[in-house]
Amino acid sequence: MNRTAFVCTSIAALALLGAAAMVTIAGPLDPPAGPVAPTYKTLTEVEPRIAINATNTPGDADSLFKITQPGSYYLTGNITGVVGKRGIEIAASGVTIDLMGFDLSGIPGMGAFDGVSATVSTLTNITIRNGSVRGWGDEGVDLGTNVADNPAVIDVRASGNTGTGITIGNGGTITGCTAFDNTGNGISAGFGSTITGCSASFNIANGISTSAGCTITGCTAYDNIGNGISIGTACTITGCTAYQNTASGIFTSTGCTITGCTAYLNDGSGITTSNGCTITGCTARVNFASGISIGDGSTISNCTAVFNTLDGIRVTIGCLVLANTCHSNGNGAGNGAGVRATGDDNRIEGNNCHSADLGIVLLGAGNIMLKNTCSGNGINYDIFAGNRYGPIINLTAFNPATVSGNAGASTVGSTDPWANFAY
Repeated sequence: MNRTAFVCTSIAALALLGAAAMVTIAGPLDPPAGPVAPTYKTLTEVEPRIAINATNTPGDADSLFKITQPGSYYLTGNITGVVGKRGIEIAASGVTIDLMGFDLSGIPGMGAFDGVSATVSTLTNITIRNGSVRGWGDEGVDLGTNVADNPAVIDVRASGNTGTGITIGNGGTITGCTAFDNTGNGISAGFGSTITGCSASFNIANGISTSAGCTITGCTAYDNIGNGISIGTACTITGCTAYQNTASGIFTSTGCTITGCTAYLNDGSGITTSNGCTITGCTARVNFASGISIGDGSTISNCTAVFNTLDGIRVTIGCLVLANTCHSNGNGAGNGAGVRATGDDNRIEGNNCHSADLGIVLLGAGNIMLKNTCSGNGINYDIFAGNRYGPIINLTAFNPATVSGNAGASTVGSTDPWANFAY
């Protein structure tokens, strides 16, 4: 067989194989018995939710649109407010609204009306997500306490509202939201709520404000007129930042836990707590009052307080102050301490205080001070009578020799395990 015949034969064989494969894939040519059923999907199957419009959700005397039945609803376009009406009123439990990225915008002079509002007492299970709510005459999103419990607000931007940007009732969640330039609080939450990954800035009151038993994680409060973050009793704050707020950066009631947070350049104290709180691994820097100020019976450990105008760390009665770093606190007028205990029965242990007006100050009685180091302060230790402390070893005038090698004599001047050092 010559070359041309071989090629032609091969092409023919491949064509027959392809045809056989197509027949196999196509299946039988005879249709099944019975009527042919439609294969398309209905509109309800394609979009199994209810559009918010004048037909499905007609408004009333004080609302543009009103939802009166449970279900999943969505916007099909922007909403512009009118005088004397809410944007969307919710009067049923079990409602989810997807704003679909659209904008609900109020207008000047519209009166005290919300963008999205639950208006019937004791509603539950309401969710608002994915959109913008701005410029309304009262709250942006109002699912408030005693109105809508167990709510959720997700990925909503609230700005320029006359009241609070976003407010929810008890047991709710606010996730991935921002609140900017609202006349009230940026974000408010009722008892037992969780706020995650949110930002509140330039609000006239507090940035983020909660009732008792709440958890706040990974949030930022910037340049609010009140406190950056203000929380009630028995709350937990983790990994949050409070920057350049007019009052305190973080302000708590009793029994709270604050971990891994940063408070920077606030006009009040960086972190202020009431009694029985625990603060761990936080940083307070360049605040115009104290860096961290805690109430009776609290614990502060492994924190850093730097360049605050008053004290780095200030405690009252019965506190544990353990292994903190305090640097350059005080304004040079002689009244700012690295650590200051204003009351009795505190334990001050293992802290490093340097370059402040005062190192460690014990004003009360019955305090105990152990294993601290103070260096370069105007006065390293200022201790009133009636307190207990390990020996204070003065190394300020001692200039040890250079060490180059594998060994060197001790320069601490004491083997006492409780000794404090000035150097």
